[in-house]
Formats: sequence, C-alpha cells, structure tokens
Amino acid sequence: MTLVRLDNGQTILIDIKIRGAADDEDDDTPDVASDLRSRLERDEKGRLYVDVFLSSHPHQDHITGLKNHFHLGPLDEWDEDDDKIVIREMWSSPVVFRRSDSQTPLCEDAKAWAKEARRRVKRFRDDGFSTAAGDRILIMGEDVDGKTDDILDIVVGLDETVTAANRVKAGVFEARLLAPLPAESEEEEDELSTNESSVIMRFSLAGGGVADRCRFLTGGDAEVAIWKRLWQRHGDDNADWLSYDMLQTPHHCSWRSLSFDSWTDLGEDAEVDEDARNALSQTRKGAVIVASSKPIKDDDDNPPHYRAKREYVDIVDGDDDRFFCTDEHWDDEGQTLEFEIKASGIVRKLAKAAVLAAPALGISATAAHARQHG
Repeated sequence: MTLVRLDNGQTILIDIKIRGAADDEDDDTPDVASDLRSRLERDEKGRLYVDVFLSSHPHQDHITGLKNHFHLGPLDEWDEDDDKIVIREMWSSPVVFRRSDSQTPLCEDAKAWAKEARRRVKRFRDDGFSTAAGDRILIMGEDVDGKTDDILDIVVGLDETVTAANRVKAGVFEARLLAPLPAESEEEEDELSTNESSVIMRFSLAGGGVADRCRFLTGGDAEVAIWKRLWQRHGDDNADWLSYDMLQTPHHCSWRSLSFDSWTDLGEDAEVDEDARNALSQTRKGAVIVASSKPIKDDDDNPPHYRAKREYVDIVDGDDDRFFCTDEHWDDEGQTLEFEIKASGIVRKLAKAAVLAAPALGISATAAHARQHG
C-alpha cells in the first residue's frame, strides 16, 4: 500500500493489503487501516476520502480489504455507521482484469473493484463529465476490439500523461502510463498473465512548490518480459521516461522481474536480463529503491529475493543505505516508511515515536509506503 500526498494536499492511493487479523487486539498484525485513516481528510459531509485510488492489478495481495474499508456504489448509499473511505476517482485497467485466468482467479475484493469500475463507466456513458466525485473513473489504457472507443475522454492512452487527480489540475504532478503493454500477437495475448499486465506509471511530483522534485516509478508485479520491452520501446529515444528518484521494486523485489533464468536451476549462474535491468536503472542523483516486502534474507525465497536485492543495491551505487525494505523498517522503528518531498528533493522522515500502525510506503509533498506482505 502506497499513499502519495500531493503538494496541494490531494491523495493518491496505490494498491492495498488490509488484513482482517489487524482488527484482533491480540494479533500483532500491523493495523494499516488505522494508519491510513489517520492520514486522510474528511469532506463536508464527514466522509473520509482518497482523491484517487490506482489498482495496479487485482491480485489478492494488492487489493485485500477493499470491501471492508472502502465505500463502493453510489455516494448516497454511504453509511455513517460503517464510515468507509470514499474513492473520489478510480484509476483502473480493463486489460489486467481480462487477462486473469484459472491459475489466478479474481478474489472477492477484485470482483468488487471490477463491478465498481463498470458502474462508474456506465455513469460516464450516461452523464458524461457531469459525474461527481465518487462516481469518477479513469481507464488506464485502451481495451481491445474497440470496447473503450465510446469513452475515450476518460481513457489514458499508452505513453500518455495524467495531470489531474479527481479532475483537479493544479500543476503538482504528472503521471505517464507505461503499461500494460498490448500483446504483439494473438498467441501472446493468450499467454500474458495478470502480473505481466500490471499498470506501470512514472510520477513526476512537485515538492515545496517546485515541479519535478521527485520522480516515482511504480509497476505492481510486472515481470522481466515487460521491463525488457519497455527498454526496447523507450531506451533509445525516451529513456528519461523511466528515470526516477524513487523506485518501488516490481513484484516485491522478485528475481523474476530481472531475469528469465531460473534461480532454482542455475543459482549464481543465472543471468540478469540487460534490457530489463536498464529499464530499472535510470536513477537520478541520490535515488532510493524501496521493496514492499517481508524481510529479505540470504536464502532461496522468491519474492523477495536476496540476489535481486543485491542487484538493486548495485543500481544505487552499492549504497545499502539507499535501499529500503518496508517490513524491515517496521521491525526497526515500528512505523510506516515515509519520505517527504521538499524543494531540495526527497528526504526520509525519521521516526518520531513508535506507533501501532504501519501503511507500507508513504510519499508526501508531503509521501508513505506501508507494510503489506502476508
């Protein structure tokens, strides 16, 4: 779970994993829901809200807790007793839902997201831009067979940028849509997985009133084939589109985002794909890399993978202090990993006092990353 607070105070939430165990006072599961709620504002009717909720892909570990904690359906059905969080605008990809398969069936929260997305698309078809906050949606990428041709006003095309959150254009961010990529053949369309269809966006965030003070690259669980294709598409002419001050490691620091080779079969002889590594190596000065994962140990676990961590540390000039793991940060400080974007650039916010909650990553202009693994 990543919460981005823009320079004008608006919020963009990227994925969630809010486990029910956190509601048990006798369970030590971090209460990320309470942490998230403490960072949100209420509207004029007393409803907590996020301005934007981006779902990178509908795997359970990226969308758990949606039905329990977020209001779905028309706003006039919001219940004060339930006090669920309102999503003013959804950012959703139809492609990633279409590519779910029998091996990765949609969980109940993912089905609920898809149903809400369809409701909001219908509202736009019926009412156009008169739809109010709570009914709004942006579609991340065109769908196949002309399925989105009649709603192109709310479709963000591949390589295009978004500059407004909940239709508020305040000059505080730009987000470029880099994926999901279209299949190159019918055969590939049948083979593409949900992971390989993750939404990938590169944000350029203002801080302290200064534009482009932090570039943040996030890509769900996108695997090596996608990063390879991104470098082949953009490496010659648009490598800057992949540049970052902060990278959220794809697929929780998985080896499969860096290599086609099996670590189990080859061990240290497994090779990193050069194109994929290039796509993930476009650092700006002082860049940091964050793994939203459980502690990374020197074993064969994947994800997270120790060899992948070594590669990412090498990408940031071998500086271990510029690589962060959200769960290790929680264990050390008992808090969300949080960065602040200032006019001078990004700085990590230091722990003030131990708290009992931890969203995985926070980026604010003020920013927060939350602990989300199972």
